[in-house]
Amino acid sequence: MRFLGHIVRFIVSALVLLVVGWLVPQFSIGGFWNAFILALVIALFGWVIEGIFGKRVTPFGRGIVGFITSALVIWLAQFVVGGVRASFIGALLAALVIGIIDLFIPVATPFNAAKDTDKR
Repeated sequence: MRFLGHIVRFIVSALVLLVVGWLVPQFSIGGFWNAFILALVIALFGWVIEGIFGKRVTPFGRGIVGFITSALVIWLAQFVVGGVRASFIGALLAALVIGIIDLFIPVATPFNAAKDTDKR
């Protein structure tokens, strides 16, 4: 069930990224599969950043540091995933919109979800 839960989280994250690509100027995603791969890359970058700097600096963290880190991760991910284009202003706006959407539809990071299921 954990694997299916991860897939569902990435699908929801991809759908959120598609909505953000539709709403935010200077941020575009070529299609669902690009958004899905972008969600995977963002999660991977977040995991690496969390491993290096700790939880306070992750893109999934709250506050200004998490916001700036999230924008930076989105901006850097465009160089890894084809079909994704974002200016730095577009990445900042995308991080803001993703943060607002996360207030209403919280999507746990796959790594936190795995830790939560291990505690049971």
